[in-house]
Amino acid sequence: MCRLFGLHAGTHACTATFWLLNAPDSLSEQSRKNPDGTGLGVFDGLGRPQLHKEPIAAWRDASFATEAHELTGTTFIAHVRYATTGSLDVRNTHPFLQDGRIFAHNGVVDGLGDIDARLRDLGTADLVGGDTDSERVFALITASIRARDGDETAGLVDAARWLAANVPVYALNVLLSTATDMWALRYPEAHELYVLDRRDGHTAPAPEFDLRTHRIRARSQQLCARSSVVFASEPMDDDPRWSPLESGELVHVDAGLRIARRVVLTDPPTHPLHRSDLSPTAQRAQH
Repeated sequence: MCRLFGLHAGTHACTATFWLLNAPDSLSEQSRKNPDGTGLGVFDGLGRPQLHKEPIAAWRDASFATEAHELTGTTFIAHVRYATTGSLDVRNTHPFLQDGRIFAHNGVVDGLGDIDARLRDLGTADLVGGDTDSERVFALITASIRARDGDETAGLVDAARWLAANVPVYALNVLLSTATDMWALRYPEAHELYVLDRRDGHTAPAPEFDLRTHRIRARSQQLCARSSVVFASEPMDDDPRWSPLESGELVHVDAGLRIARRVVLTDPPTHPLHRSDLSPTAQRAQH
């Protein structure tokens, strides 16, 4: 499956170093599928969105993913892509940017023709420049936010509920961010998503900020002594404060690092997809 990482550092920009493939040698083993793309999205200290991303067609193209990237900002999203729809092209590589928001997705959503028709009705079909289900999901979220006069929480919930009711869904885990806020949604239970609360007043077993898996690593000297909130597809260290999101749960972190959690999708998808329903390519990506 694709890997998600989100970091909210509060109102003051911090500097963090990212490696999108932390252990490339282990990923080259035959037992693992090579990623198809990696990317970073950040809102810098002036609130400007920046995207840094590259597809990976072969391991000789993996230098972007294995090099260290030092970025300064308030909110960060990282993504490692295992393609299920769309070619190996930068247009299909996460994160995506629409209406000044950064978005990344982990999962599989079908019924792309139905989504395209919905986007045409809502006037956001022109936001889709690639071939992925993910960018279509983002365009639907953007349309819903516009309809809600810029209310990201309401728009994200509206879009997720439309998808759950109208198209086949295997997994819909998303991260959405502005310069001041970040949202994470897990739906349904196919893929896990975790939140790590590193705010002041929470005693940490160790002060360092050095989180890693085989796919993604994030390190920041500044965040050793500062509050932050982290999202990830899997726990990235042995900190006991990693907490899994429930199926259908939406987590919102605002500029003051206040965390709001609630279940917004209580029912399973109307048209659930099971692993056996997926194409061979999509099945191989769900590891």
